[in-house]
Amino acid sequence: MSLRRLLLPLLLLCLSLPASANLFDQRPAASPIGAPLNNSSDFLPVREAFKLSLVSSDAQAVTLRFVAAEGYYLYRHRFNFSVEPADLVLGEAELPAGEAKHDEFFGDVEVYYGVLDIRVPLDNPDERPLRLQVGYQGCADKGLCYPPETEFIEIGDMPAASSASALSTVANVAAAWNWKELTLFFLGGLALTFTPCVLPMLPILSGVVLRGQLGGFRSLTLSLAYVLPMAICFAVLGTLMGLFGAGLNLQARLQSAWVLVPFAAFFAFFALAMFGLFELRLPRFISEPLDRLAGKTHGGSHLNAALLGVLSSLLVSPCVSAPLAGALLYISASGDALGGGLKLLALGLGMGTPLVLFAVGGGALLPKTGTWMVSVRNAFGVLLLAVSVWLLERVLPGSLSLALWGLLAGGVAVFLGALEFGPKTHRQKLGQIAGLALLVYALAAWVGALQGATDPLKPLGQLQAGASQSSAKSGAWQTLSSPAELDAALAEAKAGGQPLLLDWYADWCISCKVIEREVFGNAEVGSKLAGWRLIRFDITESNAAQRALLDRYKLFGPPAIQLFAGNGDELLDLRVVGEVNAATFVGRLDQASSRQAGR
Repeated sequence: MSLRRLLLPLLLLCLSLPASANLFDQRPAASPIGAPLNNSSDFLPVREAFKLSLVSSDAQAVTLRFVAAEGYYLYRHRFNFSVEPADLVLGEAELPAGEAKHDEFFGDVEVYYGVLDIRVPLDNPDERPLRLQVGYQGCADKGLCYPPETEFIEIGDMPAASSASALSTVANVAAAWNWKELTLFFLGGLALTFTPCVLPMLPILSGVVLRGQLGGFRSLTLSLAYVLPMAICFAVLGTLMGLFGAGLNLQARLQSAWVLVPFAAFFAFFALAMFGLFELRLPRFISEPLDRLAGKTHGGSHLNAALLGVLSSLLVSPCVSAPLAGALLYISASGDALGGGLKLLALGLGMGTPLVLFAVGGGALLPKTGTWMVSVRNAFGVLLLAVSVWLLERVLPGSLSLALWGLLAGGVAVFLGALEFGPKTHRQKLGQIAGLALLVYALAAWVGALQGATDPLKPLGQLQAGASQSSAKSGAWQTLSSPAELDAALAEAKAGGQPLLLDWYADWCISCKVIEREVFGNAEVGSKLAGWRLIRFDITESNAAQRALLDRYKLFGPPAIQLFAGNGDELLDLRVVGEVNAATFVGRLDQASSRQAGR
C-alpha cells in the first residue's frame, strides 16, 4: 500500500485529535513577555456575551431566548426565575438537555452554547403586567467565568410584548459567519469533488451540457449555469437550517444519548461505505425517475444546463450526505439564516469549481483519475469515523472516549503498514514510520484510558500529573471578601514597600481551580513569589459591593491576577485575565521583579 493513498487519512486523524480536545475553539495563545495576556478587551461584557430577549408571553407561559456569543456558554444549574407581583405563580422552567461537561472539581454539569429557548409556565389568567426576574451564569471558553447575573423583563401588554420581542430576537441572532469559515466550507466542497461518486458529473457536463465542445466563453457560461443552481440548492438548505434551526434549538436538543448514538452510527455507516465495503445508491424508485428525466433533458441551453445541475446534485447526494449532515448541524447551532446560506453556497461552489475548470480548459486543468481517488475516499472515511467518536464523547465516559481515539489511531496505523515488515519501497517505509508513531499513540491512549485519563492530547496526562505533583507552596495566602479589607491590605503593602499579588477567585470558577493547582502549585512559580504579599479575593458571593469592586478595576469576573509594585501602582501590562500557564506566568513575575530592581 503506497504512502500517497493513506497520507491524507493520517493528516485528517492528526487534525481530528486536537479538534476533539477543543483546541480549535479559539483559545488564547500564550502572549509574548511584555504584551498584555488575555486582557479584558479579549472578553465581551456579560450582556453582550449572553443576550436575553422575550420570545413570547401569554396567560400560561413566558418564553425567553438566550443567544450566547461564539465561545461562551451558560450553566443549566445556575438558572433561576421569580416574578412580581408575588401572588402570580411560576412553574418549573422547561430547559432542553444541555451539552455534558465534566470537570474534575465540580463533577458533571450541563451547559448551553449558541441559542437557548426557555419556557417558564405561568398562571396569569387576567394577563396582568408583571416583572420577571431571570438569574443566570456563564463562562467563556478562554477561561473567564462571569459572576451570577440578574436581569429583569417588564411584561405589560402581553401581545405587544410578544410582537416586540420577535423583532428583538431577529436583531439578537446576529450574523455568525466570517470569511475564514466561508473559505473552509469552500475547501470542504472542493475536497468532496474528488471522490469516486462526484467525479462522474464530469461526463454529464462534457457529453450532455457542453456536447463535447470544451473551451471558450460559451463553455464557461454553460458550466456556470450547470454549477450555480446546484450551489444555490445547497444555499437554500443552509438558509432553512439557519432560520429554523435556532427556533428548534437543535444544538441543545441533539445532546441526548438517544439522538447522539444514532447520529454516531450514521457517520460510522457512511465511513464504512467510504472504505469501499459497500456502495451507496439512491433507492431505485427515486433514482430511476431521475435518470429518465436527466435522459430527456438535452444540453446546449443555459436553462437545460441549470436543470441538469440540480438533477446531478440529487443523483450524487448519497456520497455527500454524511458531510452535509455535519455541516447542517453546525449551521443550526448558529441560528443565522444568512450565514447558513452563505456557508453552504461556498460548499456548493467548491464542489463546482473543478467542473468549471474542466469545461474551460479540459483535462489539462484537472488531475488524472487514478488510485489517488481511493486515498481521498479513505480520508473521508477516517474523518467520518473521527466525527462519530467526537459525537460519542458527549455521552461516553472520558476514558472510554480516549480508548476509541486510540482504536482509530491504531486502525490507521495498521493500514499504513505499521505491522508489515517485508520488503518495502521508500514511500512505504515512510508510511510505516508514520504508522508506528500512531501505534505508539494508540498504546498510550489505551494505557491512559485504563488508568482513568480522558484527554486525547495527553493520554498519559493523569500518570504524569501524579508523578510531578509539587508539594511546594508559594507562601501564606490571605483570603479577603470585602472591599474594605482589600483596600486595607493594599495600603499596608504600599506602606511597607512590598509588592502584592491579587488573585480574583470564586468557588464557581473552574479556571480559578486550574490556576490554583497548575500555576500557584508550581514549584518555580512558588520560588518566584517569595517576598510577594499574596491576596486572594473571594467573589463567590458576588454581592453588590464585590461587583462594584470589579467595575473599579474594569474586570468582568474571575480568574484574574493583578500585580502591584511596592509603591502601590498596578503593573497594568502584566495583568492576567483568564487562564494562564505556569511558564508564561513565570515570565510575568520575572519582568515584574526586574522592574522592582530598577526602581
